[in-house]
Amino acid sequence: MPALLSRIIRDPLTQKKLRRFTQIKRGYWSFLILMVFAALACVAELLVHNRALIVSYEGKWHFPTYGAIHTGRDFGLDYDYEVKYRELHDHFRAEGRGNWVLLPPVPYSAIENSYPGETFRPRAPDWRKGHYLGTDQINRDILARLLYGFRNALLFASCFILLTYVIGITLGCLMGYFGGWFDLLVQRIIEIWSNIPFLFVVIIVASVIPAGIGMNLWILLGIVVLFSWTSMTYYMRSVTYREKARDYVHAAQVLGAGTGRIIFRHIMPNILSTIVTFIPFTVSGAISALTSLDFLGFGLPPPTPSWGELLRQGTSNLNAPWIVASAFTALTVVLTLVTFVGEAIREAFDPKKFTTYQ
Repeated sequence: MPALLSRIIRDPLTQKKLRRFTQIKRGYWSFLILMVFAALACVAELLVHNRALIVSYEGKWHFPTYGAIHTGRDFGLDYDYEVKYRELHDHFRAEGRGNWVLLPPVPYSAIENSYPGETFRPRAPDWRKGHYLGTDQINRDILARLLYGFRNALLFASCFILLTYVIGITLGCLMGYFGGWFDLLVQRIIEIWSNIPFLFVVIIVASVIPAGIGMNLWILLGIVVLFSWTSMTYYMRSVTYREKARDYVHAAQVLGAGTGRIIFRHIMPNILSTIVTFIPFTVSGAISALTSLDFLGFGLPPPTPSWGELLRQGTSNLNAPWIVASAFTALTVVLTLVTFVGEAIREAFDPKKFTTYQ
């Protein structure tokens, strides 16, 4: 598979399609912005976290963000649990002994109570304390939950695409290539499977999972994938059925090429346009599905950061408009950028303009 992808990317026709994509400025710049957002989400701990980036103590440097857990006694304090770096920052500054702490730009985690000992209530944005988008109804920083919620959504969407495409492309290509009784049998199975109500299954699974396990990202992903691969099979079946009638496929069969080689080495490069054009819209659908399930309360368990959970908080606390405004704006911006990328890819990879046969 890696060799096939490498060959497709190096293909002159693919290079021509990619150059066409870069010429569609709205989609190209949307793609770059999304890549920047994704890169920031991958290193979220360097930007938003309650652990310090660097601690300089008694001439030694420590890197707590991705390193070992340090207790208060490691830095001269009188407790044995993990050090509170915001308090350590203030303590070192008051001591004036040359020790110092470098905190992230937003020194809060996505699940911590930013106001311990105080009442649970939403607080408006406060730049002086580092709550640039305010806090939610249980005192958690909204910007932190947005960033980590975006990372969860990206992870969910990436795994969703991988699994649904592996199942849908493989089964759809086999249906289109073999046809006959195999095609009819799988079609009937897909029709029956597609009529199972997805939301009811999620509710049932969420209710029967033991409390010690709970609904997590991977269980939720498995459920969504089980009911989302069917649509891809129809597209792959139709394009494979069309390509099977081409002369290059007949030539490969006469030369003795096996089924796997014909499908993945000859047919697959010619249906690449169909596969690629669906990716952005699949990403959009995966993020929307995760957000919707979280909003309904059947998604990721608390206190996992989630955009849907923030939207649910915002709609139930309209006296704190910064909650729903932040989540809605983030969701709208990301889905709009993904849509722009999808439109550009669909135009750049239009099979009516670019076609290849082997």
